[in-house]
Amino acid sequence: MPTVATALLTALKDYGAGEIFGIPGDFALPFFKVIERSNILPLYTLSHEPAVGFAADAAGRYRSSLGVAAVTYGAGALNMVNAVAMAFAEKSPLVVISGAPGAGERDMGLGLHHQVKHFDSQRYVYEEVTCDQVVLDNAETAPGLIARALARALERSRPVYIELPRDMVDVDCGPVPAPEPREPDDAAARACALEALALLQRAERPAMLLGVEIRRYGLEDKVAELARKLQVPTAASFMARGTLADDDAPMIGTYLGLAGDEDVRRAIERSDGLGLLGVILCDTNFGVSKRNVDMHNAFRAFDGEVRFAHHVYPDVSLESLIDAWIEIAEPLGDTPSADEPVPSTGLKRDAAPILPPDIATAVNDLFAAHGRMPIAADMGDCLFTAMDMENTELVAPGYYATMGPGVPMGLGLQAASGKRPIVLVGDGAFQMTGWELGNCRRFGWNPIVLVFNNTGWGMLKTFQPDTGYNDLDDWRFADIAGSLGGRGHRVETRAELGDALDAAYADESCFQLIEIMIPRGEISDTLKRFVSAIREKSALSNG
Repeated sequence: MPTVATALLTALKDYGAGEIFGIPGDFALPFFKVIERSNILPLYTLSHEPAVGFAADAAGRYRSSLGVAAVTYGAGALNMVNAVAMAFAEKSPLVVISGAPGAGERDMGLGLHHQVKHFDSQRYVYEEVTCDQVVLDNAETAPGLIARALARALERSRPVYIELPRDMVDVDCGPVPAPEPREPDDAAARACALEALALLQRAERPAMLLGVEIRRYGLEDKVAELARKLQVPTAASFMARGTLADDDAPMIGTYLGLAGDEDVRRAIERSDGLGLLGVILCDTNFGVSKRNVDMHNAFRAFDGEVRFAHHVYPDVSLESLIDAWIEIAEPLGDTPSADEPVPSTGLKRDAAPILPPDIATAVNDLFAAHGRMPIAADMGDCLFTAMDMENTELVAPGYYATMGPGVPMGLGLQAASGKRPIVLVGDGAFQMTGWELGNCRRFGWNPIVLVFNNTGWGMLKTFQPDTGYNDLDDWRFADIAGSLGGRGHRVETRAELGDALDAAYADESCFQLIEIMIPRGEISDTLKRFVSAIREKSALSNG
């Protein structure tokens, strides 16, 4: 008979998890021992709880399934709240497993270390950033609660919280019920698909915009088939950059409003029949648009429903809509979809200083020579520079916009994919979590890390150029790469950048850190347009 711990681990694997990221602590030690000895899922321990959450999130995003983060009670779980909040905001099915005091410890009448206010304070905090919370303090109810939590994580594509008291780890219990897929309402899905098709058929300028749910629910192949059948201009939202990157679907690029390509902007903003598939309505997706999307001539499939201008189809999932739509889809008009913008290549290897567009060109040259690699990007100009790189698999905090995910998301990406990633991170964000690279040697990871070092919080500086507190010291990150088990390269010219990137790609023995010195104040053209658009809209709203 399984124990509560082995039943949980087996269920995680059955429901699609591929690994566990974690940091042990005394209330979680019994569970970590079972993880290691059972070998049901591989365990990767990192150095700081926020990185655990970011890495697990990235693994789940890549695999379109569950990511798993295991921590201890109080000091561990509460230290990871920011990463879980990002997963909730950006719709990622992260499973948080926290060790907890046992029943006997709760009954002592004493406050326990790591306790905040009440024994349940931690669970109350997690109610804000998860879609379900369960406590496995009863062996009879544990299997059903585990099944409920994991099913909700997958169905809603949002984090869940599982609390495991340490005295319950080795208690016998029954197996966790297998996942039961929900039966779609085929009639409702078909009616919805017919209305969606009719809306686009009536339009003179039909278009589709793809969002993060496409990847979260593993629907890229189906959406690609739909796009090929419809032959309407189809773009990815900023958050969904990398969607359909490995497919031949007729994509026109990534929609970035005024910060992006003009043809893409016009196709989306001027559409009189727009399908929004899995798109989060947020400022980073739409805040820099010159005009608001006309929702009277649009529909949005998101969060398990499809919403038209004046009515809603409840309980019609994105997948059931797409399945029904594929059956009836036909080409709409004779307007061919344009090709995606061609990324710049041909880095000039001279003594000129390095600017962000040069980094994009250097990476594009690398991809042209050796094939594309997945990318993990932190927040800041590194993410906006990624928009000028060849479209490839990308994980990044595009909406929540926290600093620090880049390096640990790169580690999670490599663990889940088995592919060597490129990590894009600014010097400010690297100060937060870059040290997690010291774990690469233990697990055989070898990412290529590009540190955009402009000795400052560059993106913040663009909004407040007359400040000193956004300036940082030069920490010379390349010098410490060797002590962390990798190799460092510090480059200041375009020639040095091209040579360092070639050398980094050729050396697969360890992680490669390329510290790219960028003149202070230099930012990518995409970020310039983004900041200009935000300032313009802010001036209009304040005027």
